[in-house]
Amino acid sequence: MPPLLEVKGLHTEFRTGAGLVRAVDGISYTVEHGETVAVVGESGSGKSVGALSILRLIPDPPGRVTGGEILFDGRDLRSLPEAEMRRIRGRDIGMVFQEPMTSLNPVLTIGRQITETLEAHRDADRATADRRALELLEMVGIADPARRLRQYPHQLSGGMRQRVMIAIALACNPKLIIADEPTTALDVTIQAQILELMKSLTRKLGVAQIIITHNLGVVARYASRVNVMYAGRIVESGRADAIYHRPRHPYTMALLRSVPRLDQPRRARLDPVEGQPPDLTRLDEGCAFRARCRFAVGRCAEARPALEPAGEPGHLAACFRSAEPMTEEAAA
Repeated sequence: MPPLLEVKGLHTEFRTGAGLVRAVDGISYTVEHGETVAVVGESGSGKSVGALSILRLIPDPPGRVTGGEILFDGRDLRSLPEAEMRRIRGRDIGMVFQEPMTSLNPVLTIGRQITETLEAHRDADRATADRRALELLEMVGIADPARRLRQYPHQLSGGMRQRVMIAIALACNPKLIIADEPTTALDVTIQAQILELMKSLTRKLGVAQIIITHNLGVVARYASRVNVMYAGRIVESGRADAIYHRPRHPYTMALLRSVPRLDQPRRARLDPVEGQPPDLTRLDEGCAFRARCRFAVGRCAEARPALEPAGEPGHLAACFRSAEPMTEEAAA
């Protein structure tokens, strides 16, 4: 069976006063039916732009998808008419946006924001849509759902608003959900609840999922595969257990070192990723991560390493030294 989603050589650019920004620079990956894939990286690495490119939600101007294919369920989304693309959004692909308070309409009730999706994509009458909205709020664990349907977003807590966003994304039984930083504005306890909820619902309903996050620790137990992005490119890709236990790119290693761990002494200092992300308008022909890399060598300034097999089957890394043991002794 072919993958549910196959992204091939996707390029997205923004024309700005400072120059051309290649926010997504030739990324390729797949999502199988029912699979959860994580896309991880710092702010500005291209994670969210890649997701919005899939849904064709990049504002033009200044942005534009300039190359590549986005094959979803056998169809290239880039070639579809806008009317057909609107039918796919919400019906076949659901989206959980980063900040629910700015994604939900403040002047519409929670119930109306769920039912309008059902009426638009499932041709449901008002009574059927109301019943389905009640079911969805119960499904995502909101107490007293009948009362909540009549309330407005500002009357709900951040965790409840995010549960409403998940309910809207699941309303039409989509094949794929894209969750863009779904736990960023929530405290740690609520983060865990939201992630567990999404995990249980997607497994129960057989929905594939893309989780976008800056925190490798968040997706340790929720994703089967991980794509690590830096400066618009995927620099490492593989099974989650391989990424966590046998990383092959210095950037992935740096992200893992910056995550607090319970198996380390209390007084152990966190090891943040040194330096700042690069200016995407001024990238040269070398590796974009070399200025922050402990293992950089002269070759890294001459060319960008390709994403190539590293270690076990299916594990890819874009580093000239991925085949070497990267220890503190090997650091340049």
